[in-house]
Amino acid sequence: MRYSINQVNWKDLFPECPEVTVDVCNDHRFLYLTYHVRGRQLRAISTDDQGPVWEDSCVEFFCQVPGERYYMNFECNCIGAMVASRRKGRSEHVQPLSPAQMAQIGRQCTFPREVIEERDGWFSWSVKLSIPLKLIFREKEITFPQVLRVNFYKCADKTKVPHFLSWQPIRTAKPDFHCPEFFGEITLNG
Repeated sequence: MRYSINQVNWKDLFPECPEVTVDVCNDHRFLYLTYHVRGRQLRAISTDDQGPVWEDSCVEFFCQVPGERYYMNFECNCIGAMVASRRKGRSEHVQPLSPAQMAQIGRQCTFPREVIEERDGWFSWSVKLSIPLKLIFREKEITFPQVLRVNFYKCADKTKVPHFLSWQPIRTAKPDFHCPEFFGEITLNG
């Protein structure tokens, strides 16, 4: 299934709207996300996992198993550096994934894992992620079809033209993706 990440939630402050879609599918073991981006800026300063990738040209996936209080965030810049954790809120009960868990997440990116100082112009790039379902469901038995509460994002906090897009609208006064109350639903079919 393809989803458009085109909600410009804070138009007065951040009107920029790059073209962004994400293709989502799964099997019994992995959730596969393929982001396609076309935008005006390109930046990738963070090269290490668990670094500030959201400041770069970045795509993000947040998800919550229905009925759970925790949610997970997976944030990946255009060169494959990634932040991932389990949490109750932006800074509440944050449990970063271990290096061994991070190594289980497959990443294929248009650009190699090298610093990209900010560039102006039009750029097209993609990020493909393979996230083990056992990281999301924490080793629980998964029966299909399975509903997952999610939102998909595109951001670039520290570029000359910062932007904050989402799949589902977010109704907050300023940019904040850590809002599971605004997640939508997708259905996983094994």
